[in-house]
Amino acid sequence: MPIDLYYVPGSGPCRSVRLVAAAIGLELNLKYTDLMKKEQLKPEFIKMNPQHTVPTLDDDGFYLGESRAICTYLIEKYAKDDSLYPKDPKRRAIINQRMYFDMGVLYQSFAEYFYPQIFAGAPADPAKLEKLHEAFGYLEGFLDGQSYVAGDSMTVADLVLAPSVSNVTLIDFDLSKYPNTVSWLARIEAEAPKYDETNGEGLRAFKSLIDHLTKK
Repeated sequence: MPIDLYYVPGSGPCRSVRLVAAAIGLELNLKYTDLMKKEQLKPEFIKMNPQHTVPTLDDDGFYLGESRAICTYLIEKYAKDDSLYPKDPKRRAIINQRMYFDMGVLYQSFAEYFYPQIFAGAPADPAKLEKLHEAFGYLEGFLDGQSYVAGDSMTVADLVLAPSVSNVTLIDFDLSKYPNTVSWLARIEAEAPKYDETNGEGLRAFKSLIDHLTKK
């Protein structure tokens, strides 16, 4: 049975799931969900995911929302080994912490700063920009002295964080202040399987959306 992923190409969380699937050699049946047409509010979608968010996974009738949960589920069920999500409790704890950091701090601070600007035409909020820089300062610290966000090899945490970090390349944000992060992102771009087909393609879609919503 095909594994369906209901997604929006430009969505960072959706790109994370696609990066993980590519890394473990898993084919996903991509099902574009038009949020502007409120396809996520159809009864059949809400039956799968009462939160009506993307990404949403349908694995032969097993439904799952929340990108980070989807990423770890796919690895645990379909990966040939545990290299992306090691079973060692301490290593896994660090990986989990980095993913929670993405969800609650880095991705959240990006969304709070930028989404009001593109979706509601709000002016940039300097306090929210400062929060975004604070989040990148924390990430810079995580990467101090190591090549990956959760140790000495690429894990699911890198594939979750890469879309969030790459988002800021599309806005007026000086990423060069964070050299560890710049080097890390280049490393993931080079090493993650099918990076351009997944995150790169999604970034281009996100840029097109930004351009469309902000054109005068």
